[in-house]
Amino acid sequence: LVHPLWQSPLTIPGGTRQSPINIQWRDSVYDPFLKPLKISYDPATCLHIWNNGYSFLVEFDDSTDRSIIVGGPLENQYRLKQFHFHWGAINEWGSEHTVDSKFYPAELHLVHWNAVVYPTFEEAVMEGNGLAVIGVFLKLGAHHEGLQTLVDALPAVKHK
Repeated sequence: LVHPLWQSPLTIPGGTRQSPINIQWRDSVYDPFLKPLKISYDPATCLHIWNNGYSFLVEFDDSTDRSIIVGGPLENQYRLKQFHFHWGAINEWGSEHTVDSKFYPAELHLVHWNAVVYPTFEEAVMEGNGLAVIGVFLKLGAHHEGLQTLVDALPAVKHK
């Protein structure tokens, strides 16, 4: 299943670990040995928001380990580089990934890189264990104060 609106900003040989992914509930396997994923973000590491021509990215200072994730299935800690959203022209079809072929209105991707193994984000991007992306499905709901702050900043990056 390929999302018709999906276009990758990076062409990477990803094999079975490549986007988009249809998560099939019946094929999911519980791993009792999986440790919790620990998320530790320092808001002061947020640098700027910019328009790359097809979306907007919120970029972070990734020169130190101030905003990281560790644990879960990860062997190393990963630094937060940026986050971005995927959305569509209609509310029924915006997420990049699906669950049992169901799309969500939007999807947030928090992109991290393995700074333990690789010296730069650009090098990490090219490797199988270089990136760890947290995907969060979003649906329509009540007003969200945190997201509103971001929405209020979007007019400043209306053009690339």
